[in-house]
Amino acid sequence: MERKILLTDTADEPGLIYKITEVCFLHGLNIIKNQEYVATDERRFFMRTYLEGDFNDRFLPEVQRKLGKEADVRLVNEGKKHLVVLVTKEAHCLGDLLMKHYSGTLNATIDAVIGNYDVLRDLVERFDVPFELVSHEGLSREEHCHKVLEAVQKYSPDYVVLAKYMRIITPEFLQAFRNRVINIHHSFLPAFIGAKPYQQAFDRGVKIIGATAHFVTEELDNGPIIEQDVIKVDHNFSAEMMARSGRDVERLVLDRALTDVLEDRVFVHGNKTVVFK
Repeated sequence: MERKILLTDTADEPGLIYKITEVCFLHGLNIIKNQEYVATDERRFFMRTYLEGDFNDRFLPEVQRKLGKEADVRLVNEGKKHLVVLVTKEAHCLGDLLMKHYSGTLNATIDAVIGNYDVLRDLVERFDVPFELVSHEGLSREEHCHKVLEAVQKYSPDYVVLAKYMRIITPEFLQAFRNRVINIHHSFLPAFIGAKPYQQAFDRGVKIIGATAHFVTEELDNGPIIEQDVIKVDHNFSAEMMARSGRDVERLVLDRALTDVLEDRVFVHGNKTVVFK
C-alpha cells in the first residue's frame, strides 16, 4: 500500500475534519496520523493527514469538491525531495548537509551545489555531488542571479537551500521558486537583519545569539520563519567568538527546518508559518 500526505489550507468552518475524513473512509484509506490547527484571528484551518492505502485519481478531486474551489488541497508523495544548494565560501552548513546526504539521513538528494566562488568545489566533489561555479565577477546582481537561476533550473529541484550564500536573491529568482527558497541567517530574527549580524550583536552587547531558518522573500531577511534557536553569551565573547559559537546553532536550525519542510510539515500563512511537529 502507498503512503501519502494530504495537506489542507482553507477558511475555517464547522465540519471540516468530518468532510475530509469521510472521503478518506469512503476510499478505504487508513489515517495513520492527523494534525490540525486553526488560526483563529484569520479563521484559517490547516490540516496534515498522513494516509495509507490504495489511491486513485478520484480521491483528491472529491476532497476538493467537499471543501470548495477556494480551498488549497494537495496530495503529496512520501519520499525524498530534490535539492540544489547555493554557497559562497563558508563550509559548515554545507558540510553538514553533505554528510547527511552521504549517510542517507537527509530526506532529500542534493542534485547540485552552485557557488559564486570555487573554494568549496573540492569538498562537494568528495561526496560525488556536482559543483557548478557561477561567478559574480563583472556582473550586476540581476545578471548574476539570472545566471544562477538558469543553472538551478536545469535540475528542477523541489527546494533551493542557501547554505551561507552571501548574495541577495532577486525577484525573478523568487518568482520561479515561490516559497521554495530556504535561507539560514546567523541571527535570531527580526534582530540584526542584513550583513555582519554577529558584529551587530557584539556592538549591542546581547546576552543571547541565535540563528533563523526562513523562506526567502523580496524583503531582506523578513520571510516566513520556519525554525529558530539560541545560545547564551556574555561580555567575554568577541564578535569572532560569537561567530564560532553560532556555527553549531546555524547547522542545527537549518537541519530542523529542512526536516520539517522535506516531510511536508510546513504551511506558509502570510508572513508566518504553521509547522506540525
